[in-house]
Amino acid sequence: MKRTIRTTALTVGALIASFGLPAGAAHADTATPRIDLRVLIVTDGGPATDAIAAELSTAGTPYTVVDLRQSGRPVIDAGFLADTVGGVPRAKFQAVVLPNDNPFAANSAEMAALAAYEQTYAIPQVDAYTYARPEAGLQYPVHGGYSGSLDGVQAQVTTAGKAGPFGYLDGSVPFEDNSPDVGESYAYLSTPAAGADFTPYVDAPIPGGSTRGSLVGEYRHDGRRELVVTFVYNQYQQQFRLLARGIVEWMTGGVHLGASRNYFAVHVDDVFAGDDRWDTALNCTPGDVDCPQGEGVANPIRMTPADVDHATDWETRRNFTLDLAYNGAGSVDQREDNNGADPLADKLIADRNSFRWINHTYTHAFLGCEQETVVVPWKCATNADGSTKWVSRTTIADEIANNRVWGQTAGLPLDNQELITGEHSGLKVSPQQPVDNPNLALALNDTGVTWLGSDNSREPDQRQVGPATTVPRYPMNVFYNAGKAAEEVDEYNWIYTGRAQGGSGICEDHPDTSTCLSAPLSTSTGYTDHIVPLETRIDLGHVLANDPKPHFIHQSNLAEERIAYPVLDGVLDGYDSLFADDTPVVNLRMKDIGVELRRRAAWKAAVDADQVTAYRVGDTVTVQAPSGVAVTATMPTGTTNGTAGFGDAYAGEVSGWTTPAGTSLTLGLPSSAPALSSAVDAARQPATSGAPDTRVPAGVTEQVPYSPDN
Repeated sequence: MKRTIRTTALTVGALIASFGLPAGAAHADTATPRIDLRVLIVTDGGPATDAIAAELSTAGTPYTVVDLRQSGRPVIDAGFLADTVGGVPRAKFQAVVLPNDNPFAANSAEMAALAAYEQTYAIPQVDAYTYARPEAGLQYPVHGGYSGSLDGVQAQVTTAGKAGPFGYLDGSVPFEDNSPDVGESYAYLSTPAAGADFTPYVDAPIPGGSTRGSLVGEYRHDGRRELVVTFVYNQYQQQFRLLARGIVEWMTGGVHLGASRNYFAVHVDDVFAGDDRWDTALNCTPGDVDCPQGEGVANPIRMTPADVDHATDWETRRNFTLDLAYNGAGSVDQREDNNGADPLADKLIADRNSFRWINHTYTHAFLGCEQETVVVPWKCATNADGSTKWVSRTTIADEIANNRVWGQTAGLPLDNQELITGEHSGLKVSPQQPVDNPNLALALNDTGVTWLGSDNSREPDQRQVGPATTVPRYPMNVFYNAGKAAEEVDEYNWIYTGRAQGGSGICEDHPDTSTCLSAPLSTSTGYTDHIVPLETRIDLGHVLANDPKPHFIHQSNLAEERIAYPVLDGVLDGYDSLFADDTPVVNLRMKDIGVELRRRAAWKAAVDADQVTAYRVGDTVTVQAPSGVAVTATMPTGTTNGTAGFGDAYAGEVSGWTTPAGTSLTLGLPSSAPALSSAVDAARQPATSGAPDTRVPAGVTEQVPYSPDN
């Protein structure tokens, strides 16, 4: 069972940070070149180079793009690639990414300049997606190889790959097959060319025989190293997401700015309250403001003590902590209606230390404008002068403070800086309330809230609301008003089928909603056969994308048929089947996620403004950044920052954040350029037949679900 990281803490310190690197390399001297920690990406507009650029961008790794389609682009020559700084030779890029093994015309001076640069400074080259051919160290596929679809194929990390850049994987690299009608993965499978110094890192069986062909491998020749990738991909596909870390670590030698981890956090809203239930006849939820039947909840969904036992047992088994967003009035009302009894609250309070807790306001009141619910959809009430009627500052502050006092009295381990309002209310919600309630920021200041949950489907970017910074949360398509699978499927059918099939019409109105259905799902099998696999794939995609944003469900989904668990288990089981034990899921609380997102935003702004300079000379890495901006980096195990170790262990390296402290220690770094061979010829001609297929695989983009929120 894999360990789960729950917190990460790094020392923060001023303008220059020098990282001492593990012993092994010679100390710097005037003959040792300076290697800038920046990647050169040469693109022809294909999805593979775009995917690598997206990976670097998300991690915070600086890169420069040269677009071969642009007439005014820089010319890649010796002066573009290298110069001298303070008498020391400087390589301006630590790695080169090309769209294929040679995207230039025959006898290109630019390709010659790149080859000479790579030879001189031991700079690795990634062929983002190339045809299998001898110039890339592989036989042509017609010689016992394969060209075609890899949809649904299980590729495998080789022994060399696990000992090298892909050691964070357990071994299996499944290629997606999300639709039988869409070709999603095209590849060339081949074996090394005669005499080539070629090491496959990821391979797959060649159809029709017992031989395996390379999909990712290292080709050494002419004093150069190439990572040869022979399958097409885009940034959202699982096979790329699994291999992206290894591609970056190979090209940088494990020494680069930026960091990548796999995050998963799950918030459970409305704890202690009861959630309204979807009505399969009315196609709405009585008790919800947009249901014609209005207020008055019948048969609400509420957890039981047995559901708490199941949750704590699940957490223990999965080594995972749920975040419970609670409404104290739910328990108060329960006790008033049941002669002081509330077994659910008693059980949750007894087991309170098994969970993290978040203030979700006392009554789950709507804290934006005052709602007029006599019309559907609701609208904001107005004053006589036409201005919006807002819920008051006092009301909002009381909702926050009263729930906090209730939780403190119950002994809940709270962090008073965190808040999630009911329905994310108070924040703007289109179309009815296009701006925040102006009283929200004032109330947050009154109550000391600095981290505020928001809905990622409405606002994917972090922003400031008075003293608080938002933490966008992904809504999961496990609905708040469903405690049973049949209810979930019925509502799902209504949302995602067209009006002609009795659906809501959302798909007609919002064609970018990618979870639309061609026909209604079976209420008996649709949840297990369709919704769970799809939602698992979407959520696991977030986990694999270095995305720390939390997901949220509701307490109703842990009650009755406990329909959330198949999705949560699907994500965690899927993850465990793919990654080695040194690459666990990182499970942070909301405040820590907020800090991570805010640091990333500040770092990205500094990188985009060219305010960050980083370079390695021998066994020392120096980073210059604006004062107060935390630096993110990935380094080999044993790297030091001053007298302390740098970062936390993850995926076979150390990574993390630190504010530059100005101290410098030097230890050794394993060579970024292993011994090279001079195999294979130096003539590198563009393919004249069987050219790489650079199509974006149809129908394979990030899934954008619609989900009702409460």
